[in-house]
Amino acid sequence: MQTTYYQNKRINRTHFIADTCFDFYSERIRADDYRGNVNSLSEWLEEEAVINGFHKIIVKSKRDDLSLWQELGYINEGEFSGYFNGASAFAMCKYLTNDRRNSAYWVDEDRILKDVLKIGTGSKNQPLQSNYSLRMADIGDANSLAELYGNVFQVYPTPMNDPEYVRKMIQSGTLFCVIEHDKRIVSAASADVNGTYHNAEITDCATTPEHRKFGLMKHLIDQLEKDLFQRNIYCSYSIARALSFGMNAVFHQRSYIFKGRLANNCKIFDKYEDMNIWVKDLSK
Repeated sequence: MQTTYYQNKRINRTHFIADTCFDFYSERIRADDYRGNVNSLSEWLEEEAVINGFHKIIVKSKRDDLSLWQELGYINEGEFSGYFNGASAFAMCKYLTNDRRNSAYWVDEDRILKDVLKIGTGSKNQPLQSNYSLRMADIGDANSLAELYGNVFQVYPTPMNDPEYVRKMIQSGTLFCVIEHDKRIVSAASADVNGTYHNAEITDCATTPEHRKFGLMKHLIDQLEKDLFQRNIYCSYSIARALSFGMNAVFHQRSYIFKGRLANNCKIFDKYEDMNIWVKDLSK
């Protein structure tokens, strides 16, 4: 029996319309867009969270609605600058259990972030070594990509180790960039493109352990940004494991701006992980 990781639903009620994601794997519900009555939407979100056993609610709020969500007990955990066709989205969050709200690693993550922010930004990449090659992926790479993700991540919030799932992502417009070594994919990253609001999430960043420390991910992100810019998509963002010095350093060095931290946001490896928000304006 196949696990249902998440389900996207358009909810149309008398007082509001919302585009939502029921994330069964990470036990949370998210409203990615909405219009209408905030109070009615909040009531519905909390009811659905209880029914489904979810512990966290996330709403991507417009700036004008921030105070409304705060009055309902939501916490502003970060900003996705430029998300809505140039206007910011704010991650307004509510927790239904103390365990989900409380992070055991917050101070450690603050220290990691402080060290990351000491690193210089905007430096030019070292050229790829001659035995590595970079290219955009296509549907024919689905099996190899799934193998890479299965080897790198024992636990992951989406079924990236399933070739059919990867194939559907590519068919739906997600961009993948890969680096090969001896004709084998050893590093990859994707850009999940939102064609409605002209933003993209840089995600699914993975490199096999023996090929780390060569700066491969910086090359992948640079190439994805070039493709996004050519498509007139200027809002590029990512959420990185707050405990990972390496990935946060990569985004900081590529001139992404730290915009907040999502507490106990998703299951990765053996636990819920706090995730740092990084955002870049590609038009600059």
